[in-house]
Amino acid sequence: MGSRDSDGATATGPVAVKILVAGGFGVGKTTMVGAVSEVTPLRTEEYLTEASMGVDDTDGLAEKTTTTVALDFGRITIDPGLVVYLFGTPGQERFWFMWNDLVNGALGAVVLVDTRRLEVSFASIDFFESRGIPFVVGVNCFHGRCDRTAEEVRDALDLDPGVPLLMGDVRRPEAGRDLLVALIDLLMSRSEAAAAAPVG
Repeated sequence: MGSRDSDGATATGPVAVKILVAGGFGVGKTTMVGAVSEVTPLRTEEYLTEASMGVDDTDGLAEKTTTTVALDFGRITIDPGLVVYLFGTPGQERFWFMWNDLVNGALGAVVLVDTRRLEVSFASIDFFESRGIPFVVGVNCFHGRCDRTAEEVRDALDLDPGVPLLMGDVRRPEAGRDLLVALIDLLMSRSEAAAAAPVG
């Protein structure tokens, strides 16, 4: 319920939007949510055990010891009028069924990719493309290093020219914020284009 200021105008709270942070197993989703969230993020991580051997593809992830089994949740205030609620998706194929629930109400997504394992990102991109959900791609440059250029990644993922692609280390809050701002800009431009389109 809105309150009234001294001039009698109705003051409303900030607009809240839901955005998914998606991608394959081990691309940095939990890291990004934790880096940008202004509140202590909710995490549902469990340790990888021998039971997951042969089930989860851990090639190239020798240092990874935990995995998200449900979701990550965080919040960031973009400006006084806009609050973003972040929902990080689980990356392993055996938990993908949860994406159908997590996507409900989401305005868009950030899809993170790892240039060392680009193939694990194809399913995430297909998921959002098939549902017509706007997304941006974030190339997670682990430890500040990327072994491919932005153009090479775009070509390898066969991205539509209208899909923004940014490169950065998502351990750094500014890299995650840049991705969110790019997505919000994309959503606003689509909304403006739809409003300007002739009816009928």
